[in-house]
Amino acid sequence: MEIELAQVWVSKNERRVERCEFVDKGSRFTHRFCHLVSGLCRHMSIQSVARHLGLRWETVKNIDKAYLHKTLPALDPSALTDLKYIGVDEVARAKGHDYMTVVFNMVKGHLIWVGTGRTAEVFSEFLRQLPKQTAAAIEAVAMDMGPSYQKAVKECLPQADIVFDRFHVMQNYSKTIQNQRRIEFRKANKAEKELMKGTHYLLLKNADKLDEKQSLKLQTLLDNNAHLNTLYVLKEQLQALWQASSYDDMMEQLESWCEIAEQSQMLYLKKFSKSLRRHCLGICNYAKHKLTSARIEAGNIAIGMIRKRARGIRDTDYFKLKIRQTSLPDDHSIFYGSTCSSLT
Repeated sequence: MEIELAQVWVSKNERRVERCEFVDKGSRFTHRFCHLVSGLCRHMSIQSVARHLGLRWETVKNIDKAYLHKTLPALDPSALTDLKYIGVDEVARAKGHDYMTVVFNMVKGHLIWVGTGRTAEVFSEFLRQLPKQTAAAIEAVAMDMGPSYQKAVKECLPQADIVFDRFHVMQNYSKTIQNQRRIEFRKANKAEKELMKGTHYLLLKNADKLDEKQSLKLQTLLDNNAHLNTLYVLKEQLQALWQASSYDDMMEQLESWCEIAEQSQMLYLKKFSKSLRRHCLGICNYAKHKLTSARIEAGNIAIGMIRKRARGIRDTDYFKLKIRQTSLPDDHSIFYGSTCSSLT
């Protein structure tokens, strides 16, 4: 489409061009076309959108980035109110590269902040920007068992409880099972090794998720290996901790579990038990608040889909914008009738 715009000569080195309402100054693309490109980029890879529209990869990415900059609502901590539970986690642009801190409102499920880095200082930056009344009303913060975010909460939100989610605790216990299974496999004879083959995920799965054949194979292994049998029984007892009726009850059960674990001869189990004792307050705080990191994990899955669709994103600022976009409903997309009708 070609449009003739009026130009006015002002002086030797200055001229002014007629303003166009549907095209930004210096842009070659209309607002509606940019809306289309950004809507497609939410569901498709940049490469696919570029092929579909006959544009260069860089052009599509730059259009989407500029449109998101222009249209996404600002994540302003100083404007936040009514926060009771929040969750914090780290995400990476690519594995091992450019980590970012994401913060969620755990009651409403909204992403409320994204910061560059994963240190205590980064999370503290967010917490210090909160209005004093909002910060004082936060009752608990859900997180993994890393020390950085714990430090920030203790310094900036002394009244808030730290809650470690069951997912992270059980994830660490799964690593204990995996490490002990490797030890058992190395010292096993030929017949025992044959028995242990194909049982890796059977040990990690919950019993109710196994079919009859898998249950029989697992039971045969447990009957023939005392250490793995102990680990499996303790796994089921550990999962039962989160059914405790109160904080004191959960603390008592955790203490009993650690005493049993520390009586064993398994090094990895003893190390896990010591870690459990160090983090017992945060684990048992679940009984007070019933707070899980399910919303954080759902957000991480959405972020993982962004990385997978893009096969890696090299632009950290663009990645932050795409993360912010995931927290918004998709009703602003050009694919939906209400939006399209307003643009026609």
